[in-house]
Amino acid sequence: MAKLIALNKPFGVICQFSGDKNTLSDYIDIPKVYPVGRLDKDSEGLVILTDDGRLQNSIAHPKYNKIKTYIVQVEGEIDETASILLQKGVHLKDGNTKPAVVAIIPKPDWLWERTPPIRIRKNIPTSWIQISISEGKNRQVRRMTANIGFPTLRLIRTRIDKWSLGNLSPGSYITL
Repeated sequence: MAKLIALNKPFGVICQFSGDKNTLSDYIDIPKVYPVGRLDKDSEGLVILTDDGRLQNSIAHPKYNKIKTYIVQVEGEIDETASILLQKGVHLKDGNTKPAVVAIIPKPDWLWERTPPIRIRKNIPTSWIQISISEGKNRQVRRMTANIGFPTLRLIRTRIDKWSLGNLSPGSYITL
């Protein structure tokens, strides 16, 4: 039977096992499991790991349209006009993104403090969105929000298909 693990990847951790420091091996001591897709070093949240290559492909490959959901803090007060742009899809250098499901939300009350904290500018407010996409272009959500004038300050993946982050604290994992 395939191993399936959900990890809450902390900020600053590289989504691979090799390397000197700040890698998945600092949090997962289970042999022969690999991340399903990637979450960049600057992002936090749900990473699924498995030892089953076919399962890994069925979750990660874009042709299967698995939905990934993120909570995103952006610079500026995002509005409905910007939300609609994200929903329609954004033109990036490597092509158009598929339409996204977007909601403007308040800061989640369950959210942990990030170490180190994001940079704060006294004269520039921040706001939060929830965004769901079915693609996985490199740093896609960050590039989408920057493209419409609201750079991402903090990005937390909360769901991949049927698996959610739940109440996992940063650095902890569970076997699914």
